[in-house]
Amino acid sequence: MAALHVTTATFENEVLKSEKPVLVDFWASWCGPCQMLLPVIEELADEVTDAKICKVNVDEEPELAQRYKVMTIPTLMVVKDGKVVNTSIGVIPKDEILKLVRG
Repeated sequence: MAALHVTTATFENEVLKSEKPVLVDFWASWCGPCQMLLPVIEELADEVTDAKICKVNVDEEPELAQRYKVMTIPTLMVVKDGKVVNTSIGVIPKDEILKLVRG
């Protein structure tokens, strides 16, 4: 399953109300490091069953980026029970992302 693209309209239901932890990747198509992280995020979406993997395009959803104070991309955020519990900025290895999610 590919990473779920979320928008302002779907963010509350898909992320904040999720019963599983959610990894949110804030990214943009022009961002080189984001493109480096893309295959890892897609791999995780296929492999991880105990969390939801989502992506937010900051160019298409600037209000979400602003709401979560995303100043640098890629930013990875883990949301559990509607609250941000972990954040990472920049490219990190897959095992570090898994640690972030499983906290």
